[in-house]
Parts: sequence; structure tokens; C-alpha cells
Amino acid sequence: MTNSVLIAGTHSGVGKTTVSMGIMAALSKRNLKVQPYKVGPDYIDPTHHTAICKKPSRNLDTYMMDEEYIRRSIEYSSNDADISVIEGVMGLYDGVDSTEISSSAHVAKVIGAPVILVVNVHGMSRSVGAILKGYSEYDKDVNVAGVVLNKVGSQRHAQMIKDALPSDIPVVGALPKNQNVSVPSRHLGLHMASEEDHNLDELAEFIEENIDLDAVMSLAREPVKPVTSVGTIENKKPDVTIGVGMDGAFCFYYQDMLDSFRQCGADIEFFSPVQGELPDVDGIYLGGGYPELYIEDLEKSKTTSELKNLAADGMPIYGECGGMQYLCSSYEIDDVEYKMADVFPANTRMTNKLKALGHTKAEASGEFINGTLLGHEFHYSTTECSRDAKLEYEMIRGKGIEDGKDGLSEHNSIASYMHAHPATFPVDRFVDMCRKYSKR
Repeated sequence: MTNSVLIAGTHSGVGKTTVSMGIMAALSKRNLKVQPYKVGPDYIDPTHHTAICKKPSRNLDTYMMDEEYIRRSIEYSSNDADISVIEGVMGLYDGVDSTEISSSAHVAKVIGAPVILVVNVHGMSRSVGAILKGYSEYDKDVNVAGVVLNKVGSQRHAQMIKDALPSDIPVVGALPKNQNVSVPSRHLGLHMASEEDHNLDELAEFIEENIDLDAVMSLAREPVKPVTSVGTIENKKPDVTIGVGMDGAFCFYYQDMLDSFRQCGADIEFFSPVQGELPDVDGIYLGGGYPELYIEDLEKSKTTSELKNLAADGMPIYGECGGMQYLCSSYEIDDVEYKMADVFPANTRMTNKLKALGHTKAEASGEFINGTLLGHEFHYSTTECSRDAKLEYEMIRGKGIEDGKDGLSEHNSIASYMHAHPATFPVDRFVDMCRKYSKR
């Protein structure tokens, strides 16, 4: 198991994403193998991590995954890396409701990783010492091992702050303001890595000049908590193929989910619904993304016109959020209604307000999804179902589609606003359904 360090912030917007990406880029430029991770359910930051490190970034979330799952995931995915860099979420101690669950601090404790705290010091000097003291002493089981000062006004400003900080927590970096290395955002979060032409050399150089990377590597030498060795996880010999929508409209996927499909004996074939592609497969998985940005292409897509017949034929189809919206009868955007795949008797409408955000819990009562599902939801749309629509999830936490229910079901197809993780999603059952369909 490799050495780890977790990059956290005092709160959202302090620059931890830029610092995390920059450290990953700078260490990679030194020809080190960096295994990236992201705390929480976020899909977008990991795409940047993956592009920088050339290794799939994985999510660590103590709400959706138990502690042993997280430790085993890290051991499995980091055994060939020189260092694991984990980007935190929100503020260091911010978790679900008023608990530590799903917080950066909780993940740091679960794996025993030291924390480097990013502090936006604009407009402060000695007060930074009080902030650092509070964060380092709030939970003694969290090892705040270093600090990065972001948006320092000058070298003198940085020195004033350093002179006021506790001597036992080193300052490993002081970053001046630099708009050229910030990551732009849009209505549903940051841009995906594939949409931006980032100058990684410039980002790496900026970090190399302003952060002591040798100190970061030294802090990361504290070992994570041990776990029973998982060895090499072998994939079953594939005997079924699952098509996974992958383009600008459908791009939110957990690497662990894709790995789980392969471990259960499924080959994965990526295809683009926007481009009208539809490969010869035994099942289909449509993740979340931005279907509203490609709505005209999707309405005219050959994929869209064929999905309903495949669903009626019994092909297992699973959709999440954007995938669910696409599988509905229509999608209304700016008072214009676009025809969608019509697998489910429901209609979606994009709104200008956030309709749901947060972790979810559901009790499912369907044929292949039956039991407790943990996940999250994040959407700006509403979906209205017809009277004959079947909803198989009872929401214990979260909003779902309507009236505390989620999980539209038709034939062997099911879709929801909830994004699920393989820690609770029955991947093996879905693959078995695809296998049965292929052998008819």
C-alpha cells in the first residue's frame, strides 16, 4: 500500500482543487506515479485527476462505502503508485448533516492519512494562526500535518503569517494569486477534463515554484491503516457485453462501478448516444451528465429511436439522473419539448433552480435491485410520471422523482435520479440479467 496525503480546505472555494491538481501535475512531471482520489460523490474532479495522473481517480465516501471497503479500494488501486494524493471535499470537517460521515476528516481517519490544509489568507495575517489552531485541535484523531497558504499578497505577507503560526505545523507552500491556473465552473459544477485545454505544464511549474514538494512527499510517509491484503483481484472470464454511454451527454461514472462489471464477467463497450451509436450488447448503462447540452442531437439520434424497442425486447437497461431523463418520453428545456427514448412513461423539465442535492438512501423492491441502496442526487430538473408508471425505490433520505419515490421501472429497465455506488448496487445481479438476456 502506497503512502498517502489528503489535501483539505477550511471551506469550499479556498483553492483545494487547484492545489490538489497542481500537486498531482507537479509530481507526475517528476516522473512519479501518482494515484489520485476524491473525497465525496463528485464525478467531475476525478476526470481532471485522471487526465493529469494517467491513472483512474476513485471516490472515497464514508456514507456510500464502509470503512473496510475504502481501505481495500485504496490497497487495490494504489499498489503500483509512488504516492496517493487525495482531494478533499468542502471544509475539512464538513460531513452529512452535522456528522463527520463523508467528510475529508473522516476519510483521513479511516485510512490514517496526514492532512495538508489549504487556507485562503486574503485579508488576514495573524488570524490564520487561530484558524490553524482550531482546525488542528478540533479532532485530535485528525493529523493536520501541514498547511498551504493560498492567495498571499506578497512575500512579506507570507512571512507575517508564517511568523504567527504554530511551530509544529509546517507551511509547505504559499501561493500568490494566479487566475491562469484556476478551474472554470458552470451551472452543474466544474467543466469536465475533456472540455478544457488545461496547460498542465504551467500548473505544474506554478506549484513547483510555490510548494515544497519534497516536504509534501515527506509528510506522506505516514502509513495508512493496514487492511487484510486483497492481493490481485481477478476479473471473471467475460461472457457478456454491457454498453456504457460515454460522451458529453453521459459521462458521470465511478471507476469502481466499471471495475465491478468486469469483475463479474462483463466486457464494457463504450458508445455515444449523441453520435447515434448503439453497439451489439447484452445490456446498457447510461450514467449522468449533461443531456440538456446535446438535446437536439439526442432527439435526432438513432440510439434514441431504438432504445424503446430494445427495452420492450427485455434488454436490461440501467440509467442514472441524465440517463434517466434520456429514457423518459420527453425533456422540456426553455419551453421547448424534445422527444426522448420513451422507455418510461414520464416527462422531464429543466428548471432554473436546484431541485435536489445530497446523499440518498432508498429501499428497493424490484426484481434485480432489491434492498438498501446508498448514493447521492444532484439535479436542476423535475420529472412527472404518468399514472401507470412504476416506481420501485422508497426514499429514506433524499427526494427522488416524486412523492418520496424513485426508480422508474419498465420491462427489465430501471432508472433513477439517484446515483448509486457498487458498494451497495447489485452489480452481479445486473450482469446476470444481461447474461440471461444474451442466452435467450
